[in-house]
Amino acid sequence: MKIAIIGAGAGIGLQSVNKALKRGHTVTALSRNTDNIPDHPNLIKISGSATSASDLRNAILDADTVLITVGTKTKKATTLFSEIAKILIEVCKELNFTAPVLVITGFGAGESEGYLSFFMRIVISLFLKDQYVDKTRMENLIAKSAIKWEIVRPGILTNSLDLSSYKILPGLYKGMKVGKISRDSVADFLINEAENPKMLYQYVAITK
Repeated sequence: MKIAIIGAGAGIGLQSVNKALKRGHTVTALSRNTDNIPDHPNLIKISGSATSASDLRNAILDADTVLITVGTKTKKATTLFSEIAKILIEVCKELNFTAPVLVITGFGAGESEGYLSFFMRIVISLFLKDQYVDKTRMENLIAKSAIKWEIVRPGILTNSLDLSSYKILPGLYKGMKVGKISRDSVADFLINEAENPKMLYQYVAITK
């Protein structure tokens, strides 16, 4: 299948590129910096921005699944995520795009904020508050659109390569525990879901 990965140059996006290629898929990888993405005969690299309509259009055209894995290191107020959502909605409408779009945000966005552990609440409040405000905007825009969406909310991301087990939590409930999760595990889930989407139109938490 053809998988478009937006934000493919690092983190979850890069892990997803590698896993998709290993499973025999064709990948189009969009990133501002594609230097870290290894060359592969089944890989098309697009050096560009997820906030550029033309770049995004070129990346998702004819894709069977789209993964939105863009992140940012800034701790300042940002509109990156909501801007991506707006452009994505416009491009999908223009293309009459009907394939699944899996969007990474984070546990703590939207209604999941009320289910954070004390530790995660402190981490987000101190370091990631503005990011999560905009991730919530992104979720709201996507959920109200005509896109065939799935929103994936990882816990606190790590660089562990332990894929032995991880939990998928498709609902919010009192006492739920969402903590650390490796980028590798999130990428594994994304490719599994790309191959066989089971949780469309759901908000899915993922944790170890």
